Amino acid sequence: MTASFARRCPFVCALLLGCAACVVGAPQRTHAQPRAEPSTTFEELPGNARAGIERGLGALMRMQGADGSFGGGRYGRHVGITAIAGLAFLADGNLPGPEPRGQAVQQALDFVLAHANEAGLLAADTSHGPMYGHGYATLFLGEVYGAGGGDAKLRATLIRAVRLIVDCQNDEGGWRYHPRPYDADLSVTITQIMALRSARNAGLSVPKQTIDRAISYVRRCQNPEDGGFRYMLRSGGSAYARSAAGVASLQYAGVYDDDAVRDGLDYLTQAQGTAQRSGHYHYGCYYAAQAMFLAGGDHWSKGFGPMRDQILERQQADGSWTSSHGEAYATAMSLIVLQMPNRLLPIFQR
Repeated sequence: MTASFARRCPFVCALLLGCAACVVGAPQRTHAQPRAEPSTTFEELPGNARAGIERGLGALMRMQGADGSFGGGRYGRHVGITAIAGLAFLADGNLPGPEPRGQAVQQALDFVLAHANEAGLLAADTSHGPMYGHGYATLFLGEVYGAGGGDAKLRATLIRAVRLIVDCQNDEGGWRYHPRPYDADLSVTITQIMALRSARNAGLSVPKQTIDRAISYVRRCQNPEDGGFRYMLRSGGSAYARSAAGVASLQYAGVYDDDAVRDGLDYLTQAQGTAQRSGHYHYGCYYAAQAMFLAGGDHWSKGFGPMRDQILERQQADGSWTSSHGEAYATAMSLIVLQMPNRLLPIFQR
């Protein structure tokens, strides 16, 4: 952690130093005492991983549009992908500022803020299923604000974005593609839960009832036969990517030591070999890495290394990663996973 980052990011530094009491509004674990997070180790980020991260960040810098956005093709100028890219730079310790990577964060932030409507929805014209992008964008705003990089405009936008999430939760306790409380699926629901957790970490008020209903929805999406998670309450069997999202959903909602989490983690361990064959590889790694990190112990120490090495093997010669959702999406997701050992994003703190 650099001295400049420490000066500019007291919120994160308090967490890194184990000063949980310094965090206003941070949810507390009640089932056990929080464990102090170790600093990044060589085993977590060996030299080839650090080199891959630097090349990846350089590639991501080259992908940013003149308006600050990220994305391409049918996902062009997308607030969600822009937010994910912004998170990848934040995970490297960059807040909005004059340095090149700080400028990339600022421009991404400006793009997201420019696409907030009066109702609180964060979405560009090209967004498909805008609640996906809204969840990621709200998470990004919460992380910037929580890390001390925001202002009154960001706070006001974040408050409206959170209120929208709360207001459009459906009767089942989840969320769906559009900001209407009529349907729900696990994939959209995890993005809203993470956004709410980030906002609460940053000191904003989130109704307990909203979280309790979300927990109930996620629990009902779990398949008792194998511990994995289905896509919706009444459809789909278990699969790696959505099961990773299910476990992470519970953890970010404050459920850490629970049979549902343990069964879900066991499913991920057994199904890890299927991750590379998934059409949602980067999505699955993004949530599985978080689930393993938040679980700690062997889940993290034994699970992260193989995932890290797989991701590095997929890196292109120019430093990027590719997927059906585009280079910016795949590159940013890969970088967030690889940089989790940095322990710099507030959302990754237990």
